[in-house]
Amino acid sequence: MDSNQNPGTNQSLKTQDKQEAIGANAQGIWESIKALVKELLEIRHDTDRESTVEAVKKDISFKGHNAWILIFSIFVASIGLNVSSTAVVIGAMLISPLMGPIVGVGMSVAINDVLTLRKSFINLGLMVGLSVLTAYIYFLISPVKEETPELIARTYPTILDVLVAIFGGLALIVAKTKKGTIASVILGVAIATALMPPLCTVGYGLAIGNWSYAGGALYLFSINAVFIALSTFVVTKVLGFPLVKYVNSKKRRRTAQIASTIAVIVMIPSVILFVFLLQEQLFESKAKEFISDVMRYEGTETIKSSYDYNEKSIEVYLIGNRVPQAIISNWQQQLNEFEALKESELIIHQGADPSGTLDQLSTQVRSGILEDLYMKNQELIEDKDEKIALLENEISKYRGQGFSFLDLSQEAKINYEGIEELGYSNLITTNFSKTDTIPTFTVGWKNNLKTSQIAEQKQRFERWLKVRLKLDTLQVRSVN
Repeated sequence: MDSNQNPGTNQSLKTQDKQEAIGANAQGIWESIKALVKELLEIRHDTDRESTVEAVKKDISFKGHNAWILIFSIFVASIGLNVSSTAVVIGAMLISPLMGPIVGVGMSVAINDVLTLRKSFINLGLMVGLSVLTAYIYFLISPVKEETPELIARTYPTILDVLVAIFGGLALIVAKTKKGTIASVILGVAIATALMPPLCTVGYGLAIGNWSYAGGALYLFSINAVFIALSTFVVTKVLGFPLVKYVNSKKRRRTAQIASTIAVIVMIPSVILFVFLLQEQLFESKAKEFISDVMRYEGTETIKSSYDYNEKSIEVYLIGNRVPQAIISNWQQQLNEFEALKESELIIHQGADPSGTLDQLSTQVRSGILEDLYMKNQELIEDKDEKIALLENEISKYRGQGFSFLDLSQEAKINYEGIEELGYSNLITTNFSKTDTIPTFTVGWKNNLKTSQIAEQKQRFERWLKVRLKLDTLQVRSVN
């Protein structure tokens, strides 16, 4: 029977066997990859749930040492923002205890722990209030109230702040849940999420009466806090942290409902805010791309542009050759081809703008340029004035402090008959840290004078010279 089997059938069987072998190999490779990925990313087996909960509860507490640490760290952060020192601000963030209650909020909601949730909210409120008050006092008494780049950067959140808060919060809670907490991750998250600088900026805004700065900075802090808490909530749920047990099952259900409601209340506005900031960031990004890639006309340059997502408007100021209206209309049509810029209004200011906006802009630009030049020239002039004053002072010393030595010597001869000869010079002295020039008079006395008479006349002569020349410091030396 084998000898009568169709050769085509044998070939088909061999092909089928090969395909099955390839499939088995592929399946084996896929299973190996899955096992490798699972081994790399699996964190459940290395999670210490009980220790994590205890550590989080411990960090929530806000009294004694933590209160003073917060006050001092706020002062340090405020100084760093005031002088625009990134290094100082980072140092303040490293020692701040603000992160504890925020993580406590996220975890307590996830495990239905109402007592911990209440404690976290109370301590977080106290921390925020004390931080703002400390920063307010500092900026109120600080003589320097200029808007530094470090302060301005904390007046409104961006999509990047939201993303940093999300991934930073995830890294933080994952590090906390590991057996043997990874301290470097916690410190890194404290720096990246930047909870303290916004609160310092709130105090700055209140101190100078700028409510938009204060509100924007508080908004930024709220964003960071909410998404860190939300990240904690998600990771805690994923890792299966046990729920807090209550004797009364009815109370447990009510607690679970409250916790779920709080979670929903936090999540919905957070998601809406995230989408809004994402759309705003996308709008500005596409607007910049449109201006640089599409709005090109020979002999014309863009000197300024602004974008308003709420009003859906892109405002551009041009200088150079006047762009025809047909080209501007074409730009408007091309604007609608960008999905993120649809229904946006393109406002062009150029040439003989009847509204006078361009003239106003030109005036602003010229004023800005002139102001920069004035400031630079003013600095140069002040520097030169200081050098001139120093040189004049030195010259005046070498010129005899502006008095006539001949007249002075005649007056001295009349008032002090014991003077035989009189000399004058400037003595340059140094203690190797500073150099000084001292007017020095050398007096030769008559031989018939006694030592006591010479000493008495020398004192009188020295006092007279100080009054006559209006000098606080000079020397009188006797020579025989």
